[in-house]
Amino acid sequence: MKLRTILLLLVLLAIVLFAALNWTAITTPTTLSLLVATVEAPLGVVMLGMLVLLTGLFAVFAGYLQTTTLLDARRHAKELEAQRKLADQAEASRIAELQNLLNSALLKLEQQSLESRNTLQSRLDQMEHNLRAAVSQEGTSLSAYIGQLEDQLQRRDATTRS
Repeated sequence: MKLRTILLLLVLLAIVLFAALNWTAITTPTTLSLLVATVEAPLGVVMLGMLVLLTGLFAVFAGYLQTTTLLDARRHAKELEAQRKLADQAEASRIAELQNLLNSALLKLEQQSLESRNTLQSRLDQMEHNLRAAVSQEGTSLSAYIGQLEDQLQRRDATTRS
C-alpha cells in the first residue's frame, strides 16, 4: 500500500475511535441555527453526517479524476500507436523508394557497362582488323623487297658468270 493510503486509513480510524469514545457527547441534543430557523438536534451527529457527506463527495471526485486520467492515458496511447504505425509506414515507403532508386541506378550502370563493353569490343575488333591489314601490307612489302633483292642477286650472279 502507498503511504498516502495508510495515512488516510489511520486518520479515518482515529475519527471513528474518537466518535465511539465520545458517542454520548456527540448524541447530546442542542439548539442549532439554520439561518432562517432554529432546530433542536445533536451537533455531533450533524457534524459526523457532514464529514461522511464530504468524504463521500471527495471519494466521488477522486474516482472521477482517476477515471478521466485513465481515459486520457488510453486516448494518448492510441494516438501514439497510430502515430507509430504512420511513422513505420512512412519509413517502409521510404525504404521501398530507396530500393527502387537503387535498382534503377544499378540497371542504368549495368546498361552503361554493357554499352562500354560493346564499344570497347568494336574498337578492339577494328584495331585487330587494322593490325592484320598493316601486318599483311608489311608482309607484302617485305615479300616485294625480298623478291627485288633475289632478282638483283640473280642478275649479279648472271653477270658474274657470263
